[in-house]
Amino acid sequence: MEGQQVGFGTSGRNAGFLIDVPHDIGAPDYIGDQTIAKQILHLNQFGQGKLRDLVEEFQIVDAQLRHSGKYQAAVEDKGIAVLEAYHGGLRKLGQPAEIIEGKDLPDHLGTSFYRKALYTPGTMLVQPSALVKGLADSLPKNVMLYENTVITAVDYGKQIVLQHATGRIVADKLILANNHFGTHFGFLEQRILPIFTYGSLTRPLTSAEQASIGGKEFWGVIPADPFGTTLRRTHDNRILVRNSFSYNADGRFKDGYTRRFAQAHRTSFERRFPTLKQVEFAYTWGGGLGMTRNGAGFFGELRPNVCGALGCNGLGTVRGTATGVLLADWLAGKRHELTDFLLAGPKPAINPPQPFLTMGVNANLRWGQSQAGIEA
Repeated sequence: MEGQQVGFGTSGRNAGFLIDVPHDIGAPDYIGDQTIAKQILHLNQFGQGKLRDLVEEFQIVDAQLRHSGKYQAAVEDKGIAVLEAYHGGLRKLGQPAEIIEGKDLPDHLGTSFYRKALYTPGTMLVQPSALVKGLADSLPKNVMLYENTVITAVDYGKQIVLQHATGRIVADKLILANNHFGTHFGFLEQRILPIFTYGSLTRPLTSAEQASIGGKEFWGVIPADPFGTTLRRTHDNRILVRNSFSYNADGRFKDGYTRRFAQAHRTSFERRFPTLKQVEFAYTWGGGLGMTRNGAGFFGELRPNVCGALGCNGLGTVRGTATGVLLADWLAGKRHELTDFLLAGPKPAINPPQPFLTMGVNANLRWGQSQAGIEA
């Protein structure tokens, strides 16, 4: 069931990074416990593989899936220290990674803004909305997709009864894979935070504009600072800029936020591409993340006949794919070693009560964004 059209929600609004390597921002080397990191790597690669296989099987060409790798780039000293520590952590895991110095980065990214980058080749880049639309169009015949079906009430009896505007749906089992909106169904209400982030996308660059910056035709950059700017050059030669965060306690979009954050995107874009100041943004939007205080997601049974894979923590493209497949297989009697890893893992931490929660989250967001410096 989908409350709107497939592709218009968060799964279609992200930056389209299918990242394989662990990315624990709470650990000094972004790796942390190596045993856990190896399982996270396995989980991410499992999700990547499922998406790659589906794109190839159903010829979802509009998804523009490419094995491009990713650049994690830094400008300030603390960001460069993160890259060097992460490089060391990846080496311990046996994962390929390459430090690229600032003087060489214009040949890769078409900008001299960054001082250093860490390139990891295993990431895939994708057009996220086209991907999920293509997956929806490729569902097997025994699956019924209900779009524009907002659930207004749920009865958790011997059977699950979901009410909507024109009727009801009755099911023996319910699987929730809707991130923060799982809290609207009565689960993990004090454990998942709806954090929104925002992006802007330019019009396509002209041939002259492309030539003026150079660099590769297709790439993706994530920031060394978690509150920094994500960048992509897309298959149709647009530049995507993503940064800025807000805590929307009810999980809903707020009027005026995109206009406000578009100004931050413009500043970030012009810092990186000062010769493209005349290139306007064609679109600006926002999307929600299901974040938890300890970075743990939920996987397993929520109550009898109700299971969930909730709390993406910003890694929903691969983790959500992997946990969704593993949850469905588990319910069908198929068990994977990753299933045991997820079932035994930590659960999302409980959050402080209101109003302290809102005060604390907003203070952390303001502090983090202010400390990002010019990496924002």
